[in-house]
Amino acid sequence: MTSKRAAYASLFAAVLLALGGCGGAADATISGTLSGLNANTSVGLEDNGGDTLTVSSNGSFRFATGLAAGDSYSVTVLTEPTGEICLVQSGSGVVDTNADSVATVSVICATTLSLAGTVSGLASGTSVTLSDGQVLLPVAANGAFSFPGTFPTGTSYSVTVATPPAGETCAIANGSGTVTAAGIPAIVVTCI
Repeated sequence: MTSKRAAYASLFAAVLLALGGCGGAADATISGTLSGLNANTSVGLEDNGGDTLTVSSNGSFRFATGLAAGDSYSVTVLTEPTGEICLVQSGSGVVDTNADSVATVSVICATTLSLAGTVSGLASGTSVTLSDGQVLLPVAANGAFSFPGTFPTGTSYSVTVATPPAGETCAIANGSGTVTAAGIPAIVVTCI
């Protein structure tokens, strides 16, 4: 009887061991695609504030750390590529109960450009205040100017004279348009 019990116990242990391999789901990986990244640049991505990844080319990417069923994920841009801005789409959620991998994260990068130009004709001791619709930029000398920040491709811009210099009027050439990959034409402010 003892040998039958031992045989049943061994069989039961073997069945439990075999079933144990079936019960737990593997960790889910978080991955996606990157597009719009310029050559010779890279973007730093982060998942859940700790799993970091540097991606240097367009295409697929995957984070190294797996997540269990029910775990949250949140993909963000840690470092922007030089001259670009990147947007994460479908970057957060919860791993399903089967711990299926998530491959729907999309990171889209776009070139950004400065809104800049030159001012000429300002009389000594005067200034002109330019506006891009958000920022007022006082310019007190002839020469180059640049609005702070950058604008991604596809963005509309419009530069106007918010406050003309005392006793002068100013005209603006190339003051409005849409940012393209080819760049923003130099804005020319001529005061007389």
